[in-house]
This record gives sequence, C-alpha cells and structure tokens, in this order.
Amino acid sequence: MVFSQSKISGSIIDQKTQKPLSGVDIFINNQNAAKTTTLNSQFLIEADSGIATATFSKKNYKSEVLNFSDLKFENLTIKLQPERIEVLQEVILAGNTKKKYKNKKENPAYAIMQEVWKRKKTNGLANYKDYQFKNYEKIEIGLNNIDSTFRERKIFDQLEFVFDYADSANYEKKLTLPVFFNETIYKTYGKNALENKENKIIVANKFSGFNNNELIASTAKNQFKDVNLYDNTLNFFNIGFPSPVGSEGFNTYDYEITDSLSVNGTESYMIKYSPKRKEVLAFQGNLYISRDTFNVVKATLKSTTNINVNFVNGIYMELEYDSPNDTIFLPKKTYTELEMSIFNKKKDSKGVLFKKTDIFSDYLFDQNFADSFLTDQNQTLSDTDLTKPDSFWEEEREEPLLESEKNVYKMVSELENVPKFKRIVKLVEILESGYINAWKAIDFGDIFSVYGNNEVEGDRIRLGARTYFSPNDMWRIEGYTAYGFNDQKFKYGFEGRYMFNRDNRATLGFGSRNDVMQLGAQLTTDDGIMTRSFASSSVFSSGTNASLSFVKQNNLFFSLEPVKNFEVRLDASTQNIKSANPQNFNLDFYKNNSLKSKLTDFHTTFSLMATPGAKYSQYGVDRYAFTTLSPTFVLKFTHGFENVLEGDFDYNKLQFLYSQPIILGNLGRTILNVEAGKNFNTVPLALQNIIPGNQSYFLAPNTFALLKYYEFVADAYTTMHVEHHFQGKLISFIPLINKLKLREIIFWRGAYGSLSQASKDINFENQLYSAPNEQIYYEYGFGFENIGFGNLKILRVDFNWRGNYLDRPDVSKFGVKFGLQMNF
Repeated sequence: MVFSQSKISGSIIDQKTQKPLSGVDIFINNQNAAKTTTLNSQFLIEADSGIATATFSKKNYKSEVLNFSDLKFENLTIKLQPERIEVLQEVILAGNTKKKYKNKKENPAYAIMQEVWKRKKTNGLANYKDYQFKNYEKIEIGLNNIDSTFRERKIFDQLEFVFDYADSANYEKKLTLPVFFNETIYKTYGKNALENKENKIIVANKFSGFNNNELIASTAKNQFKDVNLYDNTLNFFNIGFPSPVGSEGFNTYDYEITDSLSVNGTESYMIKYSPKRKEVLAFQGNLYISRDTFNVVKATLKSTTNINVNFVNGIYMELEYDSPNDTIFLPKKTYTELEMSIFNKKKDSKGVLFKKTDIFSDYLFDQNFADSFLTDQNQTLSDTDLTKPDSFWEEEREEPLLESEKNVYKMVSELENVPKFKRIVKLVEILESGYINAWKAIDFGDIFSVYGNNEVEGDRIRLGARTYFSPNDMWRIEGYTAYGFNDQKFKYGFEGRYMFNRDNRATLGFGSRNDVMQLGAQLTTDDGIMTRSFASSSVFSSGTNASLSFVKQNNLFFSLEPVKNFEVRLDASTQNIKSANPQNFNLDFYKNNSLKSKLTDFHTTFSLMATPGAKYSQYGVDRYAFTTLSPTFVLKFTHGFENVLEGDFDYNKLQFLYSQPIILGNLGRTILNVEAGKNFNTVPLALQNIIPGNQSYFLAPNTFALLKYYEFVADAYTTMHVEHHFQGKLISFIPLINKLKLREIIFWRGAYGSLSQASKDINFENQLYSAPNEQIYYEYGFGFENIGFGNLKILRVDFNWRGNYLDRPDVSKFGVKFGLQMNF
C-alpha cells in the first residue's frame, strides 16, 4: 500500500481501433463489487482508503489490471484488447457459392448477426446532452435511359444541344440527361433531456432547373426518408420495407458470408443478403460488419426487379457509418438513387432518376449552446440570404462536383433562353397545378372542376381564377362563377386572404358564397369559402340525390401559428340555408310555433389544429403539404348567436378529429380516422351533425359507402374509419394471381350517436331522422389497389358490405366503389 493513491482518472479505448469504450466495470483493490460502470470512455474514481490496484472489465474484452507501481494515477489511457468470440472462430467464407443450411443456426452469418443485434447500436446523438453537426446535401434530377431514337423525336427540335451535357457513363449507350441540381448546407442543433428538440438551419442553398425551383427541390427532398438500418422497418415512400440489419431480418432474408476485407481501415465481414421470396417488398445487397465490434460499417440496399410500388422502378442506397465508441454509431455518408417512371417497369424504360448525397461532418457534443439555435427560423430554400458566391461553395463542399454535375448549371442557363423549352415547362406546370397562368399575375382554373352534375342543377359549368404572382405570395384573391343548365341559375364564390406576418403565419381573410351544396358530406367541416363539395357535383351517382341545399354564406377569419405546425383559427360566419329541391327534400323547422323554410345562422368557431411532423414547401399564404406519416389533430368549438345578425338559434357545438397513417412493420400501412362531436342545444336539420354518406360510385374518404345522405342524424356522435393496406403481402402467396401485382386492402367503418326527441320534433318531417343509437352502425369490406398497366397502376376498387340496420327501406346491403389514387 506504499504506492496507494486516493484518486485515479483517465480514458478507456479499444486497443485495436483506438475508439472510446463505455460500459466498463472498474474494480479497485481486488474487491468483488465494481466501484463504478462508465457511461462514456472517461473515468474518475476516488477512495478514502487509497487505491492500490484497479481492474477494468468489459464483456468480450480481456480484463486489464493496473497496480500503479509506476506512481502514475491520473490522465491514464487504458487500452482493452478485444476477445475473439468463440462461436465465430470457425467462420467459413462462402465466396460466390450459396450454401444451403438446414436451419439458420447452422449459418455462420446468423451468429454474426446475433452479435450485431446483441450490441444493437443507437444513434450517438441521443447519448449527449447536446449535439451539432454539418450536413452537406446535393440532389440531382435527370431523365434516364435516353437512347438515339428518343433523341431524334420532334419534341427536341431546337433543343438538341442539351444532349451535349448528358452523362454517357451508362451502359448500352443509354444516357442520363440532368435537368435539375440542388446543393444545400445545413447546420443541425439538438438538445436531449428535458428539451428533446432539434432544429435544422439552412446555411446556404444553390439550385438550377425549372423556374419553380423551390417546389421542385422541396418535393425531391421529401422523396428521401431518414433511414436507421438498426430499425426493423425502413420507410420508403411511406411504405414499410424490412431492414436487413433489424432483429427480424431472418424472417425475410437469406444471409451468406462472402468475404473478409477492410472498409475504411476497419476489418469487416462482408455478408450478402437477398429476399427469401422475390414477391415481397424487400432489398438485396451487402452488409459490412466490423470483425471486432460488430457494428455496421457500410451497407448497400437495392430493391428487387419485382418492386411493387407505383411509379417506382428501383431504389438503391449506400450508407456509411462511423462508430466513435462501441455502443453508438454516427451517420457518415448516405447516397440514394430513386428510379421512377410513369408507364412501365422495364429495365430500359424512360423515366426520371433522383440522386441524393448526404455527407455528415463537424460533429460537436456537449457545447451548451444557446436555446436560440433551437428556434425555428421559418426558412425556405428561395430566401435571398441563402445565396452564396462560388468561392463559398468551393470551400464548404465536402466533396468536389462531378463534371456532369457542373454541367447542369451551364445547360439550364442556355435552356432558359429557348422558347420551346418555356412552352414545355408551361404545360407541365398546368397539368401539375390545374391552373393556367396568364401575364404572371392571374391563374385560371381549377381546370379539373370545370364540369359537374347533380339533380338540382343538371349539367354544371364552373369557371374560376385567382391572383398568382409567385408561389410565395403573401396575399391572394380567388373566386369562381358557376351555372346550372337545369335550374338556370348563376352561382358564385370568392375569397381574399392576406398574411401579414410570415414567422407565425398570421393571416386575415374574408369570403362570400352563393351556391348549391351537399351539407353533411363531412362531419368536421371548415368555414372556408373556396372548398368544393364533391358530393354536390359528381358525374355518376349510385342513388337519387335530392338532398341538396342552397347556401348563402359570408365568412371572416383570422389564423396564426404560435408554434410550428400548430394553428389557431377564429371564424365568424353568417349563412342562409334552404332546400335547393323543396319538392323532394324538406329543411322546414319550427321556431316559436311558426314553420320556417329558411334558416338564418350567425356563429363563431374557435379551432385548434396540430400536425406535428408535417412538412410544407413555400411560405406564402398558400403552401403545399407533402405526404408524411404525421398525425392530424383538430379541436373545434362553435357557438351560434340568436338574434345577432338575425341568427335563429343560440347553440354550442364541440368537435374533435384525429387522423394518422401508421406503418405496421412489414404488415403494411394502416390509416386511422376518429371523429367525435356533440351539439349541446336543440337545432334543426340544417345545423345538425350528419353521418356522412356517399351516394356516388367514387371513393370519398371518411364517408360511409352504403349510407344515404341524411340517413343518420345525431346530436352526439363518434365515428371510426380503419383501413389497412397490406401492400401485396398476402396476394404474393397466391400463384398466378400474384403476377398481377395487386395490393389488398381491408377496412371497417363504424358510427354511433344519439338524437334527442327535441331535436326530432323541431323539424317538420320529424319522423324521418334518427341516430345509430341502438347499436354501432358498421360497414366492412375489402378492396384491391395497384390496378392498371405497367407503372401506371392507380385504380382502386372496393367491395363494401353493410353490417346492420338492414330493415330500413331501400338500404344498400352491398356496393362497389372505385377511384384513382395518385400515390405510391
């Protein structure tokens, strides 16, 4: 004990990799219980009785014992030597020959993957109090598989020069013609513990391509999802793919050790994996697993040729990780290719190729930075302060641009001066938006709403327009006029909105409408003027729809987002409602013992809407919402005022909505929608909650396929819609049918509610209306999606059965609905 000291300190590293080690047990003076277990590589131990010896112990490492005979006690560097795991000593490399095993335990790759799962690493960012890092990102969009025949088409007259910039590196003389290129540098700040916040700040942005750069760049960025290989399910296009590194990987993949090599200086096993069944949504590729620490050093993921996702021909991804110590990983570099085509999935089909490279660097931890770095700055890619000189990019790029990437900037500057190219871009913009822009100031449209048909108006023509100077306009005026050839009446609607604060999207708006509408087409409605009621103007109907209303409405609203993706809105509305078809649909009601056929209503609505995780492009009064897995929460309180602006009733209504798509691992995706509400006062039919029916042959979300309009009316209601998309998982087991690549859906819908006697009696036809209060009304069924040809498989067909209330007159016990789904 002559050399004993009361304090020892230092760090612990892996002897071979020189990387820090955590979770090391430290025993002093040969005691049986560990004095401490390290949380990171640093240690500091104090003992009143003195420290003569210290033993450092960690699973799968040889223990290190120090007796301090050299009188050095502080700033020690302890190097632990890895122990080779017994089960892996007999690994035999298979090379190119795929060996068959009786069971997975015979496969040496299984032993390696078990070690990977046992040491399942977490993203290192969660291990520190705070973190920050730099992310350099570049995205390229190009036309793929261009051959000589395609180049000679008439569309390329006057545009031949663009092929001088094509990338000829592809095989079989197929070219990729880049048309858009975007570079962005981000600085990400995050705090764990109580704050648990992360903020991504754009430092610089540079893009080329079409005029509407921001929308194109944002749309392209949204196609690429963050991937954690250690998760069991990977999200691509909001569809779940089984991860080859996940603990459930052996249920989907075959694994084979094929090589042992060095990856970025780390000795690694190379494991080749491929799906057991080619029909499932899965990947094939290689995993590079460290021989010492069993972390993923590198991985490649490539979709199979049978990928059953609309518009997608192929996915390729390459990921590299750094592992600063034996328990965590940090992303180092990610490269992704998405090959997409509208018409077919052939290997040489012409389509669009998306490329994205992410390089992560300059990691810093526990810097205790100011909370202001976590405040969202409401940036958009088109902000002028993000434009930097070429010298900045030369210095800040993490890797130099390829020659083909540099050429995109040159090519686009030439294209912008070609009139024919401008006309092509104009056509694409019209088809994408539904509007025709004139004089860079006015949009005419929506062209897809020009024609409709209903029982009251007969054939209906609708023409509309809106101001449109740029996607980021801070104000907008829009309106429409419509004419029904049957009732020979003109209708109209207009609305003006002005956003006077960009940071919290403070917006003021006013609108007016005089039109035929299908009230009760949805439960949680909004007071917006420009919303189009599909139910009142469908082309095909599965039953007589006489229950239309004539509505005159004025609305004033104010909204703001005090917190990102959380909107507060206040509406004040006046409306006059009467039947548009009094011979067949009666809205008459009693008030003060008098029968009235026209309702006058004045109400205010206070709404709270939250969409955590939602992503948008643009920052103007209108913005485009990208498809994500984010939930939607809506809470609305409405109060009606009697004798204010001639209002007929004083009433209170509370409504709630929750909606969310959910990936259920490899089983597919579930879409859940729950709504509930209550009228606390007696009101007539025109103000009641109508369980929404659907009397068209088309699919309409959150409606009941076999209910007639106004079949169920409720003071209080609860509804639930659940549909699950199996993504073809079940049909893939059925021979012959699996070649059609259909994707199966099952669904269930239910509604329960009550209607007071007073609410019945207030209506003239009080015996016609009731609520589903005896039991839950429900529908169920199944459907098929992904119907079509080649890559254009956008048709969906549903088969619906009505579960109860079958004794009612003229009910539909079974029905077929169809629709188009422009999604993946």
